[in-house]
Amino acid sequence: MVRRIDVTGAGGVRLAAWEYADPSPSSSSRGYPKGLPSPRGGGPGSGSAAGSAPRVHPEPKRPGVLLLHGLMGRASHWAPTARWLAGRYRAVAVDQRGHGRSGKPAEGPYGRDAFVQDAEAVVEQLDLAPVALIGHSMGALTAWQLAARRPELVRALVICDMRASALGARSQREWEEWFGSWPVPFAALADVRRWFGEEDPTLERPRPSRGAFFAEVMAERSDGWRPVFSRRQMLTARETWVHDAHWEELAQVRCPTLVVRGLDGELGRAEAMEMVRVLPRGRYAEIPDAGHLVHYDSPEGWRGVVQPFLDEVLHPVA
Repeated sequence: MVRRIDVTGAGGVRLAAWEYADPSPSSSSRGYPKGLPSPRGGGPGSGSAAGSAPRVHPEPKRPGVLLLHGLMGRASHWAPTARWLAGRYRAVAVDQRGHGRSGKPAEGPYGRDAFVQDAEAVVEQLDLAPVALIGHSMGALTAWQLAARRPELVRALVICDMRASALGARSQREWEEWFGSWPVPFAALADVRRWFGEEDPTLERPRPSRGAFFAEVMAERSDGWRPVFSRRQMLTARETWVHDAHWEELAQVRCPTLVVRGLDGELGRAEAMEMVRVLPRGRYAEIPDAGHLVHYDSPEGWRGVVQPFLDEVLHPVA
């Protein structure tokens, strides 16, 4: 089960958050945000004395987990992860500004501070703290910047395939050229899956999971299928981090942190190991047969490294 909750982000931008709930009856009333009614009910046969109010035993708050997608992503990319998390944790994914069903202000801002403040707003307004943050790519950078700036809010961190080193102007130019190469509009979703999974000239080998990933961020218009985001806004957002290194903030993260990379991802092994060394409580995991989209390329491998880490550091209520 999943339900949408609107959150007010930095500058009043509306953010769409999605809470995934364990469908089992024993957990249906746990972990609801402040101000929202619990579905727990009472009445005849509830075990209370006749004529008296039912006795309610509050259940312990489950640890919160906030999932942050990468550039061009959306909360629904986390659905498989959020579903297995929901059995033991309070799992929330959010469409970040400019993405999915969240607000897309024409002129932004799309800088680092705005994204970090948005994540902070989700944590505080949904009462998730101290939260475990799971971030992919740009979302991972947002996650560790929030952990560095507001350590009291963050209990654990998972960084998935995001570099701490500066990528530089050349990288930004390559992205501009890549966006310009997209054959939009696509006539059908099958064309989206084929182009991003097989025909994109930047691909070294076919990756059907990549095609499925991009099909998730397309919407049908009068002339065909187009991305639900503005490529101009994506470039603007990326411009705010590619020219800088982010080692200093990484070193300020005090909570247990798992650095995950796909064997064929964008984060190289040497840099990942250096990130683990810089992190005061860093750990490392590598997933074979996975590229940049680790959780899409190898769902079982992803779960196999993330779930034990969270179970260890969060100590969930059974």
